[in-house]
Amino acid sequence: MDFFFEEEPDSNPNQNEGRDKDPRMLQVENAEAILSREDDVEENFSSNDISRRVQELVEKIHDRRTNDQKEIESFQQIIVDKVTEVCQQMKQDMYNVYEENSSEMQVKLLELTDVLETCTRLHTELLKASHVLASLQEGLTVSCTAEPMSE
Repeated sequence: MDFFFEEEPDSNPNQNEGRDKDPRMLQVENAEAILSREDDVEENFSSNDISRRVQELVEKIHDRRTNDQKEIESFQQIIVDKVTEVCQQMKQDMYNVYEENSSEMQVKLLELTDVLETCTRLHTELLKASHVLASLQEGLTVSCTAEPMSE
């Protein structure tokens, strides 16, 4: 229930007279006025304090974002460096494998060359042997055919 009065309620006029003239009551009223003004000043200080605090928080947020960005960039650079290092190591390993394979292929190519030379030599020998056998067969055939005539 709200009690609002348009007019001040009737009170004992003698009561107000004493209060107006009593110096202690004037001191209370003056103290209330001073406190009221101090509340306004405190509200201003509080408002200023709040504004200052908000600005500090905004600056902290900005600083943190800047630091976050720097950390991300630093992390990115570390990752790029690491990936580059790993790629270099992979290249080196790949070249080492190429070198090993080249050496093994060289050995196998030399073996193949030796085998092919041997095959060529054997083929030549077989051709000679074949010619010799063909000549022998021809000689035998001629000799077999000549013998019945001499009988």
